Amino acid sequence: MFADLDPILHSQLRLAIVSLLVSEEKADFARIKEITKATSGNISVQIQKLETAGYITVKKSFKDNYPNTEVQLTKEGLLAFERYVEALKSYISR
Repeated sequence: MFADLDPILHSQLRLAIVSLLVSEEKADFARIKEITKATSGNISVQIQKLETAGYITVKKSFKDNYPNTEVQLTKEGLLAFERYVEALKSYISR
């Protein structure tokens, strides 16, 4: 039997954001946009879904008089990512 894949992480953009956060401690909105090449609106929606799931924390502030959104992976988010990767490995090893 195949392991269930986490529907939150199974979205390409959400998985890309979480993967970025696994490799970098935190990332601001501009960095996420640079890496993913996604639109601002789509990134905002996906960040909100990840935050609602408890996978990331969002900190809003100002940087040089411009709004700045910074996101960081939570312990729950890291565990979810690790479970997702293990589930994918189980698909490959069959």
